[in-house]
Amino acid sequence: MASGKKKRFTKSEWSWIFYDWANSVYATNIMAAIFPILYSQIAGKGTTGDYLYGLAVSFANLLVAVLSPYLGAVADFRGMKKKLWLGFMITGVAFTAVMGIFGDWKLMLIGFIISRIGFGGANMFYDSFLTDVTRPERMDEVSSWGFAMGYIGGSTIPFLISIGIMLLMKMSELSMRIAVLIVPVWWLVFSIPFMKNVHQVSYVDTPPKELGKAAWKNTITTLKSIFRNRAILFFLLAYFFYIDGVDTIISMATKYGDTLGLGSIGMILALVVTQVVAMPCSILFGRLSKKVGALKLITFSVLMYAFITIIGFLMGYIVDFSGSLGLTAEKAVGISQVLFWVLATLVGTVQGGIQALSRSYFGQLIPPERSGEYFGFMDIFGKFACVIGPALYELFYGITGKACFGILSIILLFVLGFLFLTVGRKHFLTAQHSEAGKS
Repeated sequence: MASGKKKRFTKSEWSWIFYDWANSVYATNIMAAIFPILYSQIAGKGTTGDYLYGLAVSFANLLVAVLSPYLGAVADFRGMKKKLWLGFMITGVAFTAVMGIFGDWKLMLIGFIISRIGFGGANMFYDSFLTDVTRPERMDEVSSWGFAMGYIGGSTIPFLISIGIMLLMKMSELSMRIAVLIVPVWWLVFSIPFMKNVHQVSYVDTPPKELGKAAWKNTITTLKSIFRNRAILFFLLAYFFYIDGVDTIISMATKYGDTLGLGSIGMILALVVTQVVAMPCSILFGRLSKKVGALKLITFSVLMYAFITIIGFLMGYIVDFSGSLGLTAEKAVGISQVLFWVLATLVGTVQGGIQALSRSYFGQLIPPERSGEYFGFMDIFGKFACVIGPALYELFYGITGKACFGILSIILLFVLGFLFLTVGRKHFLTAQHSEAGKS
């Protein structure tokens, strides 16, 4: 029986949470903001190196996605999960350093591909450790705190330090190299608590010589189990669509704003606000889940993202049809800039929550001793999910010639996500009651 007094996080829970603080700097400095600019300067726009950058991103994501279920199956065996996490993490750290040290675009590209594989693989094992460090009733809060620490510790503090260094050194190539090299140092140092205090508790036993064969067999078994288990199947289908929408909003925001003629400095500052707002809101979602349930909060977030998409449409509509609305071009852009700040703030309120609760809710649906495999399949859905949204945007933008209709098309993903959550609701509730009966 749980007492009314809130229990503090254990050492293993805090150590798990802090890995988000450690590795989120990679997503900000390397994947989103700084390295793409540095690489573009060195490789040159419109060159072979510039063209290969996009292919490198796709190749790294595809490789991690395809291998995730098998690697997850290997990780489920006794003592393997920590070793695999450590191997991928060290690989990511080492090759991120390569990207900052060497000035040849080919070496930088190789470093980027391998470091991104290391980052993605380590993240998958990190997610699956959630079932080892805490109990099902605490997963929502622990997962939410992980995202919260990631937003403030990885996505804000080192990013602002990097921006400060680059401004002081007048955005020189050396300043961007330093910003890249901040990443492996930050990532490695703040991973130490995870190395020391997080251990695999749930596992499957098998003789080491049979590990490879058993892992492949377990992967097939888990895939069949997913199709038989309606709760897991419907949740993964819903997740596939709504997380595609979430990723598209994140990745297309500045491109869309640039298309509308919004100022780049203002957009960057607005996106920093998103990170800052996301931190307390992620924690709030973790606490609210105890009162209203994670499933309801995920559904609410999906609907909120649909509303955010409509605001994004209005931003573009005002600019694209300013004449018929009786507005000057300057006035229309000014209104859209205000709406961009509103959009950035609203995204911050639900971005961390929907990601954190999706991770923890899935963790409660799956058997803990097979968490590596199941999170491996979830990783596939997440990796392939960032394909449909950008394609929809470009398709409707191309057909209409108006960016606002491109962004409005993203609402289809949230509608489909909402429908699968609604259809699967009775299966989710049945699975929850079944787990409660076991405890």
